[in-house]
Amino acid sequence: MKRKTKMVHGGITGDERTGAVSVPIYQVSTYKQEAAGKHTGYEYSRTGNPTRHALETVIADLENGSTGFAFGSGMAAITSVMMLMNAGDHILMTDDVYGGSYRLTTKVLNRFNLDHTFVDTSDPAKVEAAIKPNTKALFIETPTNPLLKITDLKKMSTIAKANNLLLIVDNTFATPYWQQPIDFGANIVVHSATKYIGGHSDVVSGLVVVKDDKIAEDLHFIQNSVGGILGPQDSWLLMRGIKTLGLRMEAIEKNAHQLVEFLQSSSKVSTIYYPGITSHKGHDVAKQQATGFGGMISFDVGSAEKADQVLSKVKYFTLAESLGAVESLISIPAKMTHASIPKDRRHELGITDGLIRISVGIEDIEDLIEDLKEALE
Repeated sequence: MKRKTKMVHGGITGDERTGAVSVPIYQVSTYKQEAAGKHTGYEYSRTGNPTRHALETVIADLENGSTGFAFGSGMAAITSVMMLMNAGDHILMTDDVYGGSYRLTTKVLNRFNLDHTFVDTSDPAKVEAAIKPNTKALFIETPTNPLLKITDLKKMSTIAKANNLLLIVDNTFATPYWQQPIDFGANIVVHSATKYIGGHSDVVSGLVVVKDDKIAEDLHFIQNSVGGILGPQDSWLLMRGIKTLGLRMEAIEKNAHQLVEFLQSSSKVSTIYYPGITSHKGHDVAKQQATGFGGMISFDVGSAEKADQVLSKVKYFTLAESLGAVESLISIPAKMTHASIPKDRRHELGITDGLIRISVGIEDIEDLIEDLKEALE
């Protein structure tokens, strides 16, 4: 199946018993057993639920993996993946990582003697130099949040295999419509499905896909033990969102390209971060491993005061956390999504106080450009 067809017909579709075209919402906690220990495959909804299972099946199909897992949030998904590690293990992480991932690593996982090093994963030499005897995993975002840095998945896979590391890829920005990290050697793919996969600002969720049966077995044990699962209502909402993911991503990217062209012509903008422009450092790598550049744009207006002024003037860009929705969202990472990262660390990475991040939506592009032009002026 082609990509958009797979999003409609992949995984489990409909209900064979009733003929319902949509997978039913199984709002149930427990299941009747024929005899003690003899059941139909479902015994308790923390362990497995038919609606959640349908979602987990389709995301595994879309990412070209074998097994999917649905969690109550993106951070619950990442936390569960990190629980595959043991005390004393060391993890390498992309330096320009989402603020929530940074907070989890530096404020929570460190309490359990899980060591970490943040490294510029767009530079393979720096990654190799940072590997320690106790390094067990390489966790990367590509594109990153919010500077849209690109990491070469093939090169990371080669490094990971040579050093017996798990390669974990946060694929939230690219989505499985544009990029499938497992095809490039990733062991585990994670998503904040709250974003593009859900796509309508109405569900909080996380997804994980793996290909190796042993990893799948271990992760299911953790999912069942910890219990950070996604409920059936939200699972159904994600399946609905997936059906239009391809259409939304194409419309969003078309708008993003035109917005970037406008920003390039504006004297009010100093630096633009978007993988789709040839001047972007990771442009060539992005072209090789993804079929699209996505709908996230970051740009610098010079100061916190100017950034605040822009955000106070926009009408069609909603000032809000999150991203990946049908409506265009705008934020200041230093004050919002990345506020948990210390200021000196943010500036070291290039996350300035004047950096604005846009999640492009599906509105008419003429309205979006006019809105942003008026706000900048």
